[in-house]
Amino acid sequence: MSDDAEEESAFSHPTVAPDATASYGEHPDQVVDFYAPRVGDGRPAPLVVVLHGGAWRAPYDRRHLTPFADFLARRGFAVANVEYRRGPGDIPPQGTAGPHQGAQGPVAGRWPETFDDVAAAVDALPALVPSHLPQADPRRVVLTGHSAGGHLALWAAARHVLPADSPWHLARPTPLRGVVALAPIVGFERAAELDVCGGAPVQLLGGRAKFADRVPFADPAALLPTGIATTLVQGRTDTTVPYELAEEYADAAAKSGELVGCTLLEDVGHFPLIDPAADACAVVAEEIAQLAF
Repeated sequence: MSDDAEEESAFSHPTVAPDATASYGEHPDQVVDFYAPRVGDGRPAPLVVVLHGGAWRAPYDRRHLTPFADFLARRGFAVANVEYRRGPGDIPPQGTAGPHQGAQGPVAGRWPETFDDVAAAVDALPALVPSHLPQADPRRVVLTGHSAGGHLALWAAARHVLPADSPWHLARPTPLRGVVALAPIVGFERAAELDVCGGAPVQLLGGRAKFADRVPFADPAALLPTGIATTLVQGRTDTTVPYELAEEYADAAAKSGELVGCTLLEDVGHFPLIDPAADACAVVAEEIAQLAF
């Protein structure tokens, strides 16, 4: 299947309304949608926290990930679908192309708001879940995310490794069963060389002049080891985020002593990982289950 066909299939599913929504801040984008498990034996279900992709750019929000969230709920997971502030950042936009179509797209992310929001959302979940998703087991939490969301999932799990003067630093790790990063944009130096998503990683950090200074605070590849079990899932024919980024991150993580796995799927591109109609999506659910159950 071509890239365009894979993308069309992933985005063809209707938006699935959540069972509950809660705010973790005052901004309209500081919200979490909750999906109760559709099957189960009545016991608390593992909680999967999902972070959507879209190159950290405003046109892509959490709605495109709702079919994936529902897919996980139908597999017996409790799901929290996190929204966060995205672009425009502090670099003037150039043109109007979409976030996966080259450099002439909306500016990626906001510094520091994108990171502020993900940190705040993860920190708020222990207080929000009991009342909004009582079916969830807070002792079994897995972070997952796709593309830019894969980056954010890895980053959120690594906050205890951040420099102590970082506003996002945690004194101890977030209690997680693990992270499943789907085609993550990670290894920002290499991603910048490859011009991934039209320079989105550079834009996310505020431009080339600020890039090097901010990489140690923003790139999960600079925050190893975390001590948290990590799995990366990637399609070998992904032309949006090259699979080499996942391989290089996994190699670096393993050398640092991290417990990490990297599953590369043949004849799979960028979008089947979150497409409930694709076999790759079932593989993702199984990888999450391996950590959650």
